[in-house]
Amino acid sequence: MTAEITTASTDPRDRKRFVFHRTPFRRVLVGTLRLALRAVIKIEIEGLENLPPEGPVILVSNHLTNYDVFPMQMQIQRPLFFMAKAELHRNPIMDAALRSLGAFPVYRGQSDEWAIRHAYKVLEHGQVLALFPEGTRSKGVGLRSGKTGAARMALQTNYPIVPLGVTGTHQMFKHFPRRTLIHMRMGVPIYPRAGESTLGLTDRLMFAIADLLPADLRGVYAHRPVGFMDE
Repeated sequence: MTAEITTASTDPRDRKRFVFHRTPFRRVLVGTLRLALRAVIKIEIEGLENLPPEGPVILVSNHLTNYDVFPMQMQIQRPLFFMAKAELHRNPIMDAALRSLGAFPVYRGQSDEWAIRHAYKVLEHGQVLALFPEGTRSKGVGLRSGKTGAARMALQTNYPIVPLGVTGTHQMFKHFPRRTLIHMRMGVPIYPRAGESTLGLTDRLMFAIADLLPADLRGVYAHRPVGFMDE
């Protein structure tokens, strides 16, 4: 299995190399972040055993701030591959660093077929694809309605979806020198059901994320509709 891929295409992103493994740069950066942020944050994580130790996984999480990915990468032992807004890739140095970390650019506000294809490549390489189904940051006001991308991928591949609830990142650096507590809870894997609709699976995974969050962060998923079944 090749660790890098370059494909001829009319899309300029296919002229770049994207990694599908844990790079030395990622190891060094994650280790550096653990040391540098020790005085600023304290991270707790529950349910890490729910993440399969190998094979393709779709990890779905709530999205509080741009900081979310840092504690996720620091505490989850498997490397995470995630979409990053295309604007972050405009700077050549940042672009190279993000690609070495497993990030790949996505154009928001439109159907980005290249980003979707690349996400499938991540899964085909047996890696963890980290997605934020809300599509944007909630900034601590609670879960927004989930987009259907993660559910569509799971229905097409039958790969497991692992829900993750993250709290505290929206408070980072606000109470320095006091450390901010970042808490993460990982739920049991969710598998598509025979005949399940995209919207049905999206609701299931979003309610699963809500169950991992305190009541004030559950947003539009604070209350299940009458008759809703998630088991």
